[in-house]
Amino acid sequence: MAEKKSADQWFADYGESHQHQANELIHWVCVPVIFFCVLGLLWCVPVPEAWQERVPWFSWTLLAMAAAMMFYVRLSPRLSAGLLCFMAICYWGIATLDLLAHWPVGKICAVAFVLAWIGQFIGHRIEGRRPSFLKDLVFLLIGPAWLMSMVYKKLGQRY
Repeated sequence: MAEKKSADQWFADYGESHQHQANELIHWVCVPVIFFCVLGLLWCVPVPEAWQERVPWFSWTLLAMAAAMMFYVRLSPRLSAGLLCFMAICYWGIATLDLLAHWPVGKICAVAFVLAWIGQFIGHRIEGRRPSFLKDLVFLLIGPAWLMSMVYKKLGQRY
């Protein structure tokens, strides 16, 4: 059975391929956009009518957020609080887009998702290292946590 890594171990591994200032800056923009877009794309996945009748509040977005929170709480309960706030902002943003945008949420998120991934790969090209998720898919969840850990450090808080 694999050993459970601590947040510090995950962040150290992730940080190895995020040393270049330009790549780090690109990640500050693109990682939150990608996370937002994944939630936005899930927002567009239809919920079966039978489920809507029994659980009218259910959405695939909320399910994904709950799954991510389970991971983040195990990683760091303190850090998960900040990530919950970030996810709540994402959820609010998606709901607002759904109400006010001239384009469907799915199209907006699909375009932004592709552009953000192009940005990520440009950042890693500048860095000269492959993206961490190519080594382990868990790094797709570590990226937002790594950024949040930096916010905590900047605020003088432990994660």
